[in-house]
This record gives sequence, structure tokens and C-alpha cells, in this order.
Amino acid sequence: MCGRVVQKTPLGEIRVLFETVNPLPNMAVTYNGAPTQNLAVVRLDGDGRRSLDLLRWGLIPSWAKDRSIGPRLINAMAETVAAKPAFRDAFRHRRCLVPVDFFYEWQKTASGKQPGGKQPGGKQPYAISLADGAPMALAGLWERWKDPDDGATLHSFTVITGPPNELVAPIHNRMPVILPHQAWRSWLGEDRADSGDLLALLRPYPAASMRAYKVAARVGNVRNNDPELLEPVAA
Repeated sequence: MCGRVVQKTPLGEIRVLFETVNPLPNMAVTYNGAPTQNLAVVRLDGDGRRSLDLLRWGLIPSWAKDRSIGPRLINAMAETVAAKPAFRDAFRHRRCLVPVDFFYEWQKTASGKQPGGKQPGGKQPYAISLADGAPMALAGLWERWKDPDDGATLHSFTVITGPPNELVAPIHNRMPVILPHQAWRSWLGEDRADSGDLLALLRPYPAASMRAYKVAARVGNVRNNDPELLEPVAA
């Protein structure tokens, strides 16, 4: 799964990189973005223009009775995303890109001891990014949900995961789908693409273009949100 991310590149730079046209949302950088938080997402607006918006992480389908389902839908599996009821309509009509600088993943270890602290269950966290340090675009879906109690509309998103590449495989058996720049137009719906074309984009990113290193266990606490979370620790 993918359950923690870093969004530290200033949104002004994200706007230029992803060519969005709307006013910038008000968001502080986060070094420990987690489910149920509002994070920056790139999607198309009603006029077909790229928009940079803050959406709640954890997709809430339009038919959901309440928002409690969101934390269970922070990820969508690439293998079933086109067919699963919670995601299939969004896969057809509401795809998005999630710009992140890093994502965190946890590797099971024989001991609960890691540098920088103890992680319950014996898991060593890793910070994973592109090798050149540029922001990456995670494949996502977004949805709008109307609260039956007050009529307010909530926009939420999920990150698509798939099999890992050779770099991530020793750490975890899943990784987020990272889309190269040339795939962005098709994924967002600016260029015509059928379901088969879209599913073909959901493949592991080249391992040679990525890096991963161990970080301290304090990243496991979502209340910790500072640049030191990205400091490498000794093996």
C-alpha cells in the first residue's frame, strides 16, 4: 500500500510543472502526508483545464452513506481498479495526478529495533523518490460525495498501487503507480484513451530512475512532520 507521502515542493513550482491554471490553494508543505488529510492533487476542471486542488485522501464513493469508508479506500489496486464498484466510475471519468516528492514504505524486519527508535511490529521505514529528486506524479482517482446531513460536497482521492519494481520489491510487495510525463495527458483525459490504454499505463516505474534509503521510525507517528523525517539513518 501507499499510506504516507511528502509534498514539499512549493505549489507555485507544482503549478508550473503540471501546467495548472487556477489560483493556488492555501497549503503548507508536509513531510508526513497521511490519509484523511487534504493534499494537493492535479485534475481537470469543468472546462477541461488542469486544476491544482486540495482533496481529502481516502476516496468516498458517491453512493457511500457516510465518509467512514474513506480511510479504507486510500489505495486502489491497478489489477482491479477498472472493475471494482468503488473505483470503476472514477477510473472512467475522474482520474488525477498526485504530485509527491517522496513516499514512505515499511519493510518487515526480524527485530523491532531500528535506528532512531523502535517501530512496533519490527518494521523499518524507507523514503523513496525519483533519483533526480524531481516531483513524481502518482496515478490517482478522485470523487465527489454529498453529505446527506448538511448537503456539503466533499472531494476525495485515492492512489493507485501495483506490483513493485526491483528497487521496492525487497521493501514491500506493492508500490504506487508513478506516471511519466508523456502519460499525463492520457491519464487526465486530455487525449483520447480507452480502458486498455489506461490500464497499460499502470506498470512499475523503472527502478534505475529511483532511489530508496532508510529513515528513522519516528515517521510512523503522523504528528511528526518536519524535514528531519527525510534524514537517512545508518543501516
